[in-house]
Amino acid sequence: MGLLLLDTTVLIDVLRGRPAAERLLGLRRGGDVPATSAINVEEIVRGLRDSEQTTADRLFSGLQVLPLGRYEAQLAGGWRRQFAAAGVTLHQADCLIAATAVQAGARLATGNPKDFPMSGLLAEHWPVGA
Repeated sequence: MGLLLLDTTVLIDVLRGRPAAERLLGLRRGGDVPATSAINVEEIVRGLRDSEQTTADRLFSGLQVLPLGRYEAQLAGGWRRQFAAAGVTLHQADCLIAATAVQAGARLATGNPKDFPMSGLLAEHWPVGA
């Protein structure tokens, strides 16, 4: 129970009525608060189909959008530097999303847990697609 940040992979599934949509409906009943980040909102809007705009607006209105500020940026940059030194490239957006979750004390629901190996992050695998 608690705050759960929904990654873009999960939000796409919700928009398209795939398995994550049913899981999202049950979150509040289980005491969780669904949220996302400004980065995820941008990623969704960038890839929206024309027919999905109204559904996306309804989805976003039901989510808490977590703030992104200096702390999150510094944490994300630190992770990128740390992993780069070990020869692993992490994407800027993924690091900012993860840092937003960590700062808010939220778990992260994602279809791509391998993209989120950061320490201190509680990532949940929500299989997507189908």
